[in-house]
Amino acid sequence: MSLWTSLEPASATVDPGSSTTVRLRLRNTGDVVDEYRFEPVGDIAPWTTVEPQSLRLYPGTTGTVELTFAPPRTSDATAGPNAYAIRITPTEHPEATTVPEGNLTITPFTEVRAELVPPTVKGRFRGRPKLAVDNLGNTKVTASVSGSDNGDQLSYDIHPSNIQIEPGRAAFVKATLKPRQIIWFGSKEERPYTFAVKRSGVTPLDVEGTYVQRSFLPGWLATFLGVFLALAITFLTLWLAYKPQVRSSATEIEEAGVSTLPPSPSAPAAPPAPPATSAPPVTSAPPQTTEPESDSGSGGGSGGGSGGGSEEQEKKKAPTAATAVRQLAAADPGRRHICYRAFVTGKGWTAPECDGDTAGTVGQNRPLTALNIAVSGVNGTASAAFVHNPDSTNGQGHYIEPWSGARDGFDNYIGDSKKDAPAMLGFTINVDEGKRAVCQSVHQHDRGWQNLACDKPDEGEHFIFGGTLDNGVWLEAVKFTV
Repeated sequence: MSLWTSLEPASATVDPGSSTTVRLRLRNTGDVVDEYRFEPVGDIAPWTTVEPQSLRLYPGTTGTVELTFAPPRTSDATAGPNAYAIRITPTEHPEATTVPEGNLTITPFTEVRAELVPPTVKGRFRGRPKLAVDNLGNTKVTASVSGSDNGDQLSYDIHPSNIQIEPGRAAFVKATLKPRQIIWFGSKEERPYTFAVKRSGVTPLDVEGTYVQRSFLPGWLATFLGVFLALAITFLTLWLAYKPQVRSSATEIEEAGVSTLPPSPSAPAAPPAPPATSAPPVTSAPPQTTEPESDSGSGGGSGGGSGGGSEEQEKKKAPTAATAVRQLAAADPGRRHICYRAFVTGKGWTAPECDGDTAGTVGQNRPLTALNIAVSGVNGTASAAFVHNPDSTNGQGHYIEPWSGARDGFDNYIGDSKKDAPAMLGFTINVDEGKRAVCQSVHQHDRGWQNLACDKPDEGEHFIFGGTLDNGVWLEAVKFTV
């Protein structure tokens, strides 16, 4: 060995978002002048810089280089001890490469963000918002969720009320709001409420929302019934107060001094007023899952016949994820499958990929703005997109839509494929309403491929989040398996 090395200190500690420096000393113990090149290796290599990157030493002389560690303040900086290493390659004797190792302890930090999806819900008897809680720190978060409002006007059914979130993951809490009193007539009323995310020893994180309570019957119907009732009472009062009188003008029997005409017949009775009827309550139809049209065209023609170009149009029609998953399920019906395609900025929709293959581009700096996903054998899928927010004040994106879903064999779309649509930063997805597992891996801009991650239904994790909350790091490619 022609090289002696020493790390000073061998173990160091650093806070995420800051930096620390370790000195590497080395001595040329050989008998020739040699130049040494330095390269960080290991999990924390992306956050490590070496200055200088090469060093030329004469025999018996000693040199020093500085290693600077700057882990970001994100969930990627895993809390606790992290091993690191520096590969030193001599130019004259490359076979004598040495790799000194050290230990870097990254301190833990906690950061939690919560958002209501949607922030305003409407209904007559209940509202169903979702609370998204994101763990932006590098340690596991345990919290409880509760609801409150001024005047105790609402009741809250929250599930789950206690959550555990791994670093870089998100948990979704479903809530049902019920008004304690029904508004039978009149205009709608806004009822502000607050969800509190409580952690031990930390001030609760409050998220405010609004429940718009609609009346059971519309206001115009109450006005109509009031006017009708007033007219009916007025008509009845006038009718009871009117007493008809009949007098005779005959002069032939003036001598009698009295009239011999028979009494006048009674006036005919008026027909009764038609009874007022109450309008039935208006209820909305349940949402239906539909399969959007292909991006390549609208399909069939406008004529009455079925021939004349329909086969040519089918050849030109771009296959969707549902097309691919149906073909895969027909060829291999006994297994679970997931197919997907990505909308790439500047290129459009990619061809469908399935069961772990890559959809999108790598190294072309082209963000994804939408995904088309379809499954078979897992009882459907549901998902939501997390996208770039140009109005962000905290450096993070936001969710642009509530959950969208589709049953087995049908297309599920998230994000936006329109021109100038925001880039996707991440997504949340599950299958079989969270009762089965789905796995994902994403390629992020300037970060490369991330490790494969899956939800764990058996441990209470019913959703998997892929990507990042960072407003400047978009997705370029994805892989899925079920």
